[in-house]
Amino acid sequence: MDNKIKVKNIPVDVKIQKPENLQPDRFNPRNRIYVRAVKGMHQILRQRIGFLGMLAFMALPWLNYNGQQAVLFDLFEQKFNIFGLTLWPQDLTILAFILMIAAFALFLVTTFYGRVWCGYTCPQTVWTFIFIWFEEKCEGSANQRKKLDQRSMDMDKLLRKSAKHLCWMVFSLYTAITFVGYFTPIQALVPDLLSFSASGYAALSVIVFAVCTYGNAGWMREIMCLHICPYSRFQSAMFDKDTFTVSYDNKRGENRGPRGRKQDPKEIGLGDCIDCKLCVQVCPTGIDIRNGLQYECINCGACIDACDGVMDKMNYARGLISYTTERNLETAQKTTKPIRAKLIGYVMILLVLSGALVANIAMRKTFELDIIRDRNQLYRVNYDGLVENTYTLKLINKAQVAQTFTISVNGLEQFELIGKQQVTVSAGSTIDVPVSISMDPYDLKKLVTEFNFVLTSEQGNHAQISQPTNFFKGR
Repeated sequence: MDNKIKVKNIPVDVKIQKPENLQPDRFNPRNRIYVRAVKGMHQILRQRIGFLGMLAFMALPWLNYNGQQAVLFDLFEQKFNIFGLTLWPQDLTILAFILMIAAFALFLVTTFYGRVWCGYTCPQTVWTFIFIWFEEKCEGSANQRKKLDQRSMDMDKLLRKSAKHLCWMVFSLYTAITFVGYFTPIQALVPDLLSFSASGYAALSVIVFAVCTYGNAGWMREIMCLHICPYSRFQSAMFDKDTFTVSYDNKRGENRGPRGRKQDPKEIGLGDCIDCKLCVQVCPTGIDIRNGLQYECINCGACIDACDGVMDKMNYARGLISYTTERNLETAQKTTKPIRAKLIGYVMILLVLSGALVANIAMRKTFELDIIRDRNQLYRVNYDGLVENTYTLKLINKAQVAQTFTISVNGLEQFELIGKQQVTVSAGSTIDVPVSISMDPYDLKKLVTEFNFVLTSEQGNHAQISQPTNFFKGR
């Protein structure tokens, strides 16, 4: 009995078409996407935005303000310096408002213009394109890189590969040092690293972040966007029919096919797409935008620039691939509603959060007072028969300049304050001031009397803060 299945009328030479810039297994980090270089308005815009972002990232740790590092997130000291503003753990609400504003701003931009954050400003994208630039300088164009990888190892290939990886490692190390410099004073970090005297925490952080940068931007690249980054998964929830995304005009482009420049595509039953596949070759995530909206698309606009260049050569109108909306593609009248309830809602939330942030900063005092009681001895009676309570006042100067404070008491009568009553605290520092209060027990009507320590700043408008505590009479 013949168990073979016979299939008729199917050609045996049928091959599955794969994007030209992919090797067989696109999800294997060692099988690279060979991104083809493209020029155009969107790529110029992306490069300039990336350059400004990179410049800010590299320069900010080196800037000084009021004699201190302008931007420093000191985790050990538990304080964040952001130019003239110093945030302490007590200022958590300010940090929370900043993070919420950033989140809703991202939601607003995504709802209006898709994943432009991913395509133009995301650090993963910026660093990936920088590493691709190193590849181009060391190994050549996309086709040259593909052929180089297919060659057996020789001296030329060894030198080119070594130069590329050396550039990647040096840039990764520089990136890591800069990043760690946001959390450790960078002007001391660099000499310490060069002299091998840096702390184990700082050295380990630099090594780990350098390895992560080298792996993410050099090897993983689109895998981070496709499989690890959560934003690509939930961003579609913010899209609607009026969201501008990179889209292919299927009605205008189909049917696809090659043709001569002088041929009228309508006469031969073709659309404007000549099926050159340049849109696939320039895509950093290796997708075909002609298959519709896909979560892998990062809205970088590379396919738009590539397609516009082809349309110019064919003397066709630009915009076969463009930033447009689903509603525009469905209707000839292009009735997109750029202003809609969802966007207005995001704007209102941003205005409320921004107002709350400004108010919080405006009402924020540049110093704090904490009171710590002696738990071992709530009170004692001295040689004069007076009741004495001991306190430790923790004075926190949250400003970036030294401040002088006056300590006083409110809510007690006929008392003696023993200890320093005027203290100078240096910028961004905390000091403990031990004080005692003694009173005649006959002047106390209760076993426990509530009162306030008052801390007054001698600078500016003499701002005050008070902190309640108790005085124990005993029996």
